[in-house]
Amino acid sequence: MKQLLLNIQPPAQPGFDNFIVGQNQEALSSLHAVLHGQASTRFVYLWGHTGSGKTHLLLAAQAAGAHIADDVHLLDDESQIVLFDTFNQIKAQGGVLITAGSHAPTQMGLRNDLATRLAWGLVYQLQPLSDEEKALALRTHALNRGIRLPEEVISYCLRHLRRDLQTQMAVLDALDEWSLSTKKPVTVPMLKTMLQQTLDL
Repeated sequence: MKQLLLNIQPPAQPGFDNFIVGQNQEALSSLHAVLHGQASTRFVYLWGHTGSGKTHLLLAAQAAGAHIADDVHLLDDESQIVLFDTFNQIKAQGGVLITAGSHAPTQMGLRNDLATRLAWGLVYQLQPLSDEEKALALRTHALNRGIRLPEEVISYCLRHLRRDLQTQMAVLDALDEWSLSTKKPVTVPMLKTMLQQTLDL
């Protein structure tokens, strides 16, 4: 059982099919259009707070054949030059480039030439999920797995676990395995016990 807890990982490879859209439908639709050659540009820049889904969408786009660059706000001068050159190469080759950072292109102190390139295409600020949307996502995930999930467990997860949805779903999956192995229903005390034993490993 302890070995199970060592392996708490996000339950699935990030994809468009398991991205919880929330208020980001326009960004998602535009990504699909760009990836399928149905947009006037081949470049998309996504920005927003941690947990808003930037990396999830980048990995989904990469799986669909796009080039990606994440956390551009962390790039040093040399890495910025490399990304600038990559941008120009992809433009010349007719490829697709999806990039992401913490703020809008011109608000991160990047080289002017790179910031200009990032702003050339479509730029979207991703909105993080509300607690209500996260709760709905957890309920849906539990229903798909056949987990009987009390509302108080959802409330506890939203209050006490890391805020990103992948972590919450991974904990939920581990809790389901714990419930099956102990042959007891999912409850808040069971969740607390599982988390405590994880911390004690």
